[in-house]
Amino acid sequence: MVQIKRMILSGLLLVLGNRLFAQNMVNISGSVMWEHLEINADLSVNLAQAGIQLPTGRIYAEELISDGYQHLIRPQLLSLPIDSSTILRDLLEQGKISLKTTDLISGAAPARAPAMSTDLSTLSTHYTVDLRQLSTVLMRHDHPSDIMRTLIATPVVSYTGIIIIANDPMPVHGKRSSALTLPCLFPKVWDTDMNLIYDRSMVDKQSTTTMVRYVPPQRIFQDTPSGLDPELEALVGNNPLRIIARGVFGIRPTDPIIDRDDALLIISSEQNRTLLREGKVVIVLDNTTLTTTF
Repeated sequence: MVQIKRMILSGLLLVLGNRLFAQNMVNISGSVMWEHLEINADLSVNLAQAGIQLPTGRIYAEELISDGYQHLIRPQLLSLPIDSSTILRDLLEQGKISLKTTDLISGAAPARAPAMSTDLSTLSTHYTVDLRQLSTVLMRHDHPSDIMRTLIATPVVSYTGIIIIANDPMPVHGKRSSALTLPCLFPKVWDTDMNLIYDRSMVDKQSTTTMVRYVPPQRIFQDTPSGLDPELEALVGNNPLRIIARGVFGIRPTDPIIDRDDALLIISSEQNRTLLREGKVVIVLDNTTLTTTF
């Protein structure tokens, strides 16, 4: 019995030692791609530094990358901004999501076959974490909440989608400063009277897994009848309501503020309110904000 316990303990120490070794030997770099709602991560191991010799050591090098991936991607995922005041780590500390769940999301990321550098010094691979899975997990409501509406129905044009143009620096509500609007998983949209027009609780989870799409300006100024590129037009249609944001709000400036008159065009019509429920909302941001490197 004692011998069995020693064997188990030795096995656990060996696994732990391999993981710690992997974390020290494996390098990670990458970026959060908000336009595509994914994290791209490149992992590599320097064979000489790890004391690995080819060709026999290649399998071991692949195992080092595999063992190190989960621990190296975790800090990047936990630092992801969820809304204007919260990152994923906050939700973990509040018990609103488990480490097991976040690890399952990162663990589901497809990986490219490991490739050797031309000088045979480094083995590397690439992982892509789909943030739409995280969005689905964090939208916990069973039914979408009510959207603000006018007391009296007002005839307005029925649009096929909503595009909020927020790519320029704008005044930050409550501050004497301006800032570029930054992306997060669940932004809010306010009007100039600071009424809440849109947040994640209003989304019908049966219709979409994400509440907004982020795009750079060039995707709404195409040489097409709608001015949109084909992929974007498939989401918001050929007659979207285009709104120029008037300001930005939040501890982290993630929430566009739109003019009250523009907000009325949305909330005065059931069909236009449905666009919010179905997540047919695009926010145009400056190119520099759409990629966060690590």
